[in-house]
Amino acid sequence: MTDFLRYFFGVGEEPEFAIFTFAHLLPILLLFVALFLLYRYREPLRSSRFETNFRYILGFALIICDMSYYWRLAAAPHLSNGAIEHLPIGVCQWSVILCSFMVIGKSQKLFDIAYFWLLSGSLFALLTPTVLTYCGPTRFRFYQFWLEHTLGYVAVFYMIFVHRMRPTLRSVLRAYIALWALTGVAFWVNGMLPGANYLYVARPESAPSVLDILPPNHALRIAVIVAVITLMFFLAYLPWYLKDRKRKARARHIKNA
Repeated sequence: MTDFLRYFFGVGEEPEFAIFTFAHLLPILLLFVALFLLYRYREPLRSSRFETNFRYILGFALIICDMSYYWRLAAAPHLSNGAIEHLPIGVCQWSVILCSFMVIGKSQKLFDIAYFWLLSGSLFALLTPTVLTYCGPTRFRFYQFWLEHTLGYVAVFYMIFVHRMRPTLRSVLRAYIALWALTGVAFWVNGMLPGANYLYVARPESAPSVLDILPPNHALRIAVIVAVITLMFFLAYLPWYLKDRKRKARARHIKNA
């Protein structure tokens, strides 16, 4: 039993996970199925007497998924390089925390931040989950990673479909300022802890990822990251902008008819 636990909660010595394989695409497919079901049954969920219970369970699950990452490291300190790598300074971690309190309290302000952070930052973690290179489907970290990241999207789209929340232009500003605040913390910690690379603003990742296409020059690299994030924020808001324009055009047409 001890050997099994050591294996299950540990990491491999050779790569066990590769992007765009079945182990990578299946969790994403299951996420789309979950989002479709949320949309399909949004009305029954909205009127269900168990709706509040569902939100509390979802919020609790999000916190457990996030905290279990640190519990694993506390139980197996040889897996960690300490604060150099494992302080809670990341878009994904904070998105999950925000999503948990968002669904419990039905908070529009937390929704504003979580929506843009997930669709503009955590999206890259789903596309290139390089942290799983040595943790395949037989490892705890594989399931913890996918549950933590996909449940965040379930929480955000639950609030969109069931509670009719949506972002506004003020939401964009709020999320952007919050992201810059977190980035400032990351820069400060990276400077304080030699070898730290929070938000990957100090250097490229050690494993292959989409960030490899960025220029090696540090100043140019940061400029490109800022431009890409800004573009992702714009794309995340674009559907709502087009929806508002269509609604206003329809209203003008009815008024002039």
